[in-house]
Amino acid sequence: MKIELIPAIDIINGQCVRLTKGDYDQKTVYGNPLDMALEFERIGYKRLHVVDLDGAKSKHIVNDAVLREITSQTNLVVDFGGGIKTDEDLEKAFAAGASMVTVGSIAVTQPELFMGWLEKYGAERMILGADVRNGKISINGWKEDSSEDLLPFLQKYIDAGVKNVLCTEISKDGTLAGPAIELYREVMEAYPELHLIASGGVSSMEDIKALDQAGIPAVVFGKAIYEGRIDLRQLIIED
Repeated sequence: MKIELIPAIDIINGQCVRLTKGDYDQKTVYGNPLDMALEFERIGYKRLHVVDLDGAKSKHIVNDAVLREITSQTNLVVDFGGGIKTDEDLEKAFAAGASMVTVGSIAVTQPELFMGWLEKYGAERMILGADVRNGKISINGWKEDSSEDLLPFLQKYIDAGVKNVLCTEISKDGTLAGPAIELYREVMEAYPELHLIASGGVSSMEDIKALDQAGIPAVVFGKAIYEGRIDLRQLIIED
């Protein structure tokens, strides 16, 4: 497979959790984030997606200490998102060891600030978060839907130099109902040079293979790991 495989760790109160459709009331706790990160690295994974769900909800970084613990005790390349709203938040994420940050809400609500970050830190360190519900970009921990349509939103920032986009179909997230392959295919047809990271709904090896066959560059997956739907060892062997 050509697709880049990125396990995910979502954090609430310092614990590894998964939500269903972004609903904080539908939360399952899976244990210690560092233990999970160490296991991913031991199996052979190189990359990790970490989301500060407390940060997303409170609109500022909360779990940077957990991020620092992971980056200081593993060699994983970590991208970090959730609650990055200010220069201080961004610096805090990088200081805690994030190689890249995922920023979504600010790109909607304060585009000039995001553009400034893109120029200052470079496109390789910035991932544009494009979380979609009913065709619109959702913000602030998926608590609000904006008026931004997906493709024009992406076009604006690709024109500004964005190369990496994490796209989550919220209705699929945490449901194990299969990824929104048609949505991702539509994005790739419009922007074939984009490093698109698909997220949401992955339930099996077959889902990942289908994304790979559709030409999607990368995939983030979490709940399927924790629920035993995907054998991480087998997946990395096949990769």
